[in-house]
Amino acid sequence: MTALEIAQQVAAGETSATSVIEASLAAIAATDGDVHAFVDVHGEEALEQAAGLDAAIAAGERVGPLAGVPLALKDNLCQRGLPTTCSSRILEGWRPPYDATVVTRLRSAGAIIVGKTNMDEFAMGSSTENSAYGPTRNPADLSRVPGGSSGGSAAAVAARMTPLSLGSDTGGSIRQPAAFCGVVGVKPTYGLVSRYGLVAFASSLDQIGPFSTTVADSAALLDAISGHDPMDSTSLDQPPTALLASLDDGVAGLRMGLCSELLAGSSEEVMAAVHRAAEVLASAGATIVDVSIPELTLGLSAYYLIAPAEASSNLARYDGVRYGNRVVASDVPAMNAATRTAGFGDEVKRRIMLGTYALSAGYYDAYYGQAQRVRTLIIQAFARAYGTVDLLLGASTPTTAFELGAKVSDPMEMYLSDVFTIPTNLAGHPAMSVPVGTGAGELPIGVQLLGPALSEETLFRAARVVEVGRDS
Repeated sequence: MTALEIAQQVAAGETSATSVIEASLAAIAATDGDVHAFVDVHGEEALEQAAGLDAAIAAGERVGPLAGVPLALKDNLCQRGLPTTCSSRILEGWRPPYDATVVTRLRSAGAIIVGKTNMDEFAMGSSTENSAYGPTRNPADLSRVPGGSSGGSAAAVAARMTPLSLGSDTGGSIRQPAAFCGVVGVKPTYGLVSRYGLVAFASSLDQIGPFSTTVADSAALLDAISGHDPMDSTSLDQPPTALLASLDDGVAGLRMGLCSELLAGSSEEVMAAVHRAAEVLASAGATIVDVSIPELTLGLSAYYLIAPAEASSNLARYDGVRYGNRVVASDVPAMNAATRTAGFGDEVKRRIMLGTYALSAGYYDAYYGQAQRVRTLIIQAFARAYGTVDLLLGASTPTTAFELGAKVSDPMEMYLSDVFTIPTNLAGHPAMSVPVGTGAGELPIGVQLLGPALSEETLFRAARVVEVGRDS
């Protein structure tokens, strides 16, 4: 069942939240030994919440729109009293003293969190192979990666362990694994969803968003978690979205740009799938036009200066004193070094060093400052494009999921997995990946829909058209 179907049945008393959670926990027990989507399962806590929800329904109380729906949470989102490690040894065993805002809102909506999902350490990676707890495998083919950094959240939904999950997207970490695993993944407008309680990677880029098997389920989840939060200084002064109300309004009259830079270098099967999606949208009344935004080709270079620079600042707190596990040494500098050496993995160390170099005296303007100027050029280029089209269309990823271990020794090849998703994060705009079929070996392919800031309502309408056209 979809998340909306589960919630409807639970609220109507046609099934119990307890039975739904028991089924989800059974699916995790049966499947996750092969997939390794979860790093922690909260079975006892989830069943306790389900029993409370069932009692409330029996007493005639109103329940939220996601009543009884099992949900998986990426392990960089804080839950009070439960382990939150960012899949890093340096935070092993840490239990936050507070809930992330999205956790509070999920509970208000009636959703039940069943566990925390595996991820690339501190969200730094594109394959979920950089986890301190081992890699996650793609449910479509266990020899392949699920994408990253939110690979565990994508895999949990793709393997039908939970109908919903949350991830975070800094440079494509929701959309890329969504495409690899064949599920819907949404990166909302920057600031639309509160980041309070999200362990920071790159603060000007990070955004929390949904995974689901259907566009409608993602809409319902975003409706539940979006809206202004005074606890987050970057939160937009916007009400929660109301996407379900207009989901089936269609795309008649919309102009959509098929962006060449969001297809360049794609495999033939990915390119063909995107063109099929364009045909579906055209058949539904949209006008498809070819668009070129050359500035997008600069996104990868700018991102891999800005994101590591912000990461080097954000991760400075993990020193064995204020946060993180401590390795005892003879003096404070030695303790700091030993703690970070033991606690951080290779990719995190690589990005901290790159970011520290980019921010160092004598290099700041040449690297970080120049990258920010390029970011401004990309924002301006998007603005010009959206002056002529309502939405953009392209590939989510250049290829289908690659094999485990295929790119771990070549960071540049790994970084190129996010070449189509990164520009959106630099601009702070929304985008989503919608599954459009499969390629060789039945590996999933995703199409990416992009829009200007706060265009989620239009994006979801277009995504729904693609979904219906794919299934018809």
